Amino acid sequence: MNADDFESLSFERLDGHVLLVTIDRNGSEFNAVDEQLHSELTRLMRLLKEEREARCIVLTGSGRAFSAGGDFDWFPDLQEPGRFEPLRQEGKNLIWDLLDIQIPIVAAINGHAMGLGASIALLCDIIFVAESARIGDPHVNVGIVAGDGGTVAWPLAIGPALAKQYLLTGDPISAEEAHRIGLVNFVAPDDECVDRAIAYAGRIAAKAPLAVQYTKVAVNKLLKDAANTAFDVATALEIMTFQSDDHGEALAAIAEKRDPTFKGH
Repeated sequence: MNADDFESLSFERLDGHVLLVTIDRNGSEFNAVDEQLHSELTRLMRLLKEEREARCIVLTGSGRAFSAGGDFDWFPDLQEPGRFEPLRQEGKNLIWDLLDIQIPIVAAINGHAMGLGASIALLCDIIFVAESARIGDPHVNVGIVAGDGGTVAWPLAIGPALAKQYLLTGDPISAEEAHRIGLVNFVAPDDECVDRAIAYAGRIAAKAPLAVQYTKVAVNKLLKDAANTAFDVATALEIMTFQSDDHGEALAAIAEKRDPTFKGH
């Protein structure tokens, strides 16, 4: 893995066979996902399947957020003819490869994790969240389906009823509440979240690598079966709603700083 090949991700190899990966998109203090970051995250997951030196990975964000999800400035570009199919395939590769990584991944949600950012974090193996951070999937608030992993990650973590509570409203959830309902493993003080995640990763890395990795592979069969059931349908429906009048109204409302008026078409 060559760090020079990435502009929005940084890498640090730590003692104890731990690899620290940080989402750090230049020009976006909330690490919003644009075309480049989406592509780099997809490439990251593919490369981590081939990682051999690290025995545990810590994935975190820089600054004020883990990742705030899709960059609204990118969304109008997706209306151009021919843009959806490559993005659909890239998005599927991102999630499928994430689930195929044998090395355990500890997510350190240092700040807000929304949309795709939340999906990536919630599909990691152990999740630490900073006490001031919030987690949410606000796709419905911009008139689109949570097709980039939310309809897989949330029901698996907390069950269909609670998942629909948050996916159908787009309401964010506090770190404390996320821990109470079992969405995340640990809550940590803001200035200790990443360090605690690294320490926990070191504990995992000290175990027998094959035993750890094969245990993850076995458990992730459940996640992959769920993804196989729901992901393609959710993505297809997301593409449909990207082309809806309601999505256009949501983007216009954001630009004009007003509440959207949705009409169901």
